[in-house]
Amino acid sequence: MTLHTWWLFVMMSFVVSGTPGPNMLLVMSSSARHGIRQALAVMAGCMTALMLMMGLSAAGLGALLQASPAVFDALRWIGAAYLVYLGVKSWRAPAVTRADDAPAMPSERGAALFRRGFLVAASNPKAILFAAAFLPQFITLSAPRLPQFMILLLTFALIEGGWYMAYAAGGQRIAVYLRRARVLRLFNRVTGGVFVGFGALMAALRH
Repeated sequence: MTLHTWWLFVMMSFVVSGTPGPNMLLVMSSSARHGIRQALAVMAGCMTALMLMMGLSAAGLGALLQASPAVFDALRWIGAAYLVYLGVKSWRAPAVTRADDAPAMPSERGAALFRRGFLVAASNPKAILFAAAFLPQFITLSAPRLPQFMILLLTFALIEGGWYMAYAAGGQRIAVYLRRARVLRLFNRVTGGVFVGFGALMAALRH
């Protein structure tokens, strides 16, 4: 690919990655509740799922989903149900504070946070179709494809990771306000409602 083509990919990926969605909301809320260090496990889970899905799209799974509405719909409903589950869990999370008026939000194991990030990122089968349609636009067919694909994948990962850190930093700024039970309760319900909204949008997707 030409340098011009790569820069076009960088600009488009920057916009696509920065758009608020379930992944970014999860990273931000995890950072606000548990701090950036634990949010790193969520980021790693999200990134692993995204890289896997983009790899699968290159391997032809995108074409399979495009040709098999039943498979796509099954994955879509599973993903929607998981996002709604996260939303309900967040909505019902207790807003308990300690004596020092800091939010009593116990740390979670890294494996659990990684799994949650992985499942949220993997819950959208539309991402595979998007990658299958998006990446080929920047690959020169007359040149070896694997090196080009690896360059695009690495570029996307760096941009996505940068946005994760930006959203995590935003979560850290929010954390100071979560020391009051009323604000924490509102935060839980807002994030829960947004996750449920994402689940509803996922369920409304059409092949």
